[in-house]
Amino acid sequence: MAEHFKEAVCVDAGRVYDSCCDRDCLEDLRLFFNPTDQEIVNAGVGARARTATLLTTVVNVEPITFNRGYYSVDMTFYFLVTVDVYAADTSTPTTVNGIGTFNKRVILFGSEGSAKIFSSNTPLTDFDTTLPVASNTPTAVVQSVDPVILSELIAPCTGTECTQTVTFPAAVLAVIGGTLAPADTVTTRIAVTLGLFSVVQLVRNVQMLMPVYDFCVPSKECVTTTDNPCDVFQRLQFPMNEFFPQADQCDALNGGCGNCDRDNDQ
Repeated sequence: MAEHFKEAVCVDAGRVYDSCCDRDCLEDLRLFFNPTDQEIVNAGVGARARTATLLTTVVNVEPITFNRGYYSVDMTFYFLVTVDVYAADTSTPTTVNGIGTFNKRVILFGSEGSAKIFSSNTPLTDFDTTLPVASNTPTAVVQSVDPVILSELIAPCTGTECTQTVTFPAAVLAVIGGTLAPADTVTTRIAVTLGLFSVVQLVRNVQMLMPVYDFCVPSKECVTTTDNPCDVFQRLQFPMNEFFPQADQCDALNGGCGNCDRDNDQ
């Protein structure tokens, strides 16, 4: 039985005006290496991608001039891919780390707002500096997981693909040592095909009237932890479902078609 709310309060919260989810297949995404790793790649005859990590995503929001209330969300994804490179004279691979980038744009509805927003969290301390711009543009929120490695290739680098120059943020470059191999030293390239899942949202802070039921009082006491990892492990619940999957979980994985029930009846 639901409790009756005590009062209605005004809260300032982020409301999602529009969102979309997408899956992108990043085919033959070229990786860039530091000078030392590029020398290893140049001498390689085979490669196998081991892991792919999403390092960061740079997001920019701009209004669509011909369609009021809509905004373009430009995203630049940066990936770190670990690759095993095999040379012709040995079967033991050498591990190298390369970075790749992918650009994506979506258009979403973010409503209109002309009010200039100022906050005490960002006080103006020096009137001689440029005044900050108080923008009412909605905030883009991008959610993603580490990509799935679908394939990889190593091949001679010829033509414009060798002379291609890409600018990476300093923080991304720092992951592989801070410098890229010069284009004129690249004779072999490694490319990977990645599968990327993402969710993009346009969020705007609005004032909403919300029902209040009560204060959020914690219902359990804090458990004091010890420095002994075995004591912590003993308190963990045994993951029974990892060893014996439930029928409803299997049913969801198979699209809810009842495959598990049919298998169990056989």
